[in-house]
Amino acid sequence: MVHIVGAGPGAVDLITVRGYSLLQKADVIIYAGSLVNKELLEIAGEGAQLYDSAQMTLEEVMETVERAEKGGLVTVRLHTGDPCLYGAVREQMDWMDSKGIRYDICPGVSSFCGAASALEMEYTLPGITQSVIITRMAGRTPVPERESIRSMAAHRSTMVVFLSAGMLGELSEELKAGGCSPQTPAAIVYKATWPDEKVVRCTVGTLAQAADQEQIRKTALIVVGESVGRRDTSAPSCTILNSPRNSGGKNQFGSRRHVCGGYGTRKQGADDGPGPGCAGTVPGDCRVYGVCGSGPGVFS
Repeated sequence: MVHIVGAGPGAVDLITVRGYSLLQKADVIIYAGSLVNKELLEIAGEGAQLYDSAQMTLEEVMETVERAEKGGLVTVRLHTGDPCLYGAVREQMDWMDSKGIRYDICPGVSSFCGAASALEMEYTLPGITQSVIITRMAGRTPVPERESIRSMAAHRSTMVVFLSAGMLGELSEELKAGGCSPQTPAAIVYKATWPDEKVVRCTVGTLAQAADQEQIRKTALIVVGESVGRRDTSAPSCTILNSPRNSGGKNQFGSRRHVCGGYGTRKQGADDGPGPGCAGTVPGDCRVYGVCGSGPGVFS
């Protein structure tokens, strides 16, 4: 029996209860080593065989599955997030169907849910949008023309863009070609729910600049739309927020950082300082790609 298991977005405690149980019982675990948190492998039972699929071809993965099946072993194929999104599981299921191997799927928490948590946002805000578009830029895997970024952007829905962190200049141009203004709110969420998670708030027009400044090239989701910019206006919109989950549960600085962005004036040489667009004092290390709100921000 083969269990295709969603490992969740990164944090070990975000795997489902069912997924946890299946890992404990597995004789063979084939995991996506470049994406799955390796701490999850500590859940495996003693003697479990571990294989990193990042070092294997599809044929080698499926041969491993077939050997385990012939030996009467239970296999877990551990995928990042939820297997239904960009998980490349269809070809594996087709292969198992052709071999008569039984399998099932254990859902996982997708990274797009982790990104919303990191952003402290709701994708479907009444009066703003009631739709979420999950998509990607064309790369080695082509995207149908009818589903191009510019076509999807025309809907003005919240967009969550996977597998595109290395193409943000092109993404920005495609979004603008679809009707997004350069000032449309956007965010880059790097390694959502991992200990080194980072959130960069910017705009469609400053996506590439923000990513370059923060040296983000991969393992990030891009969120675009008016829902991204809807935050409590009574709080400073230019701030670094630190997650208690990354600071021992205490209200102190952890490893998670929010970097705000916008499209106006930059003030240099200030670690801490007031700014009309920042609604008061701004903690140091707050990098501003323009304006945090309606006035000049602070750059440090």
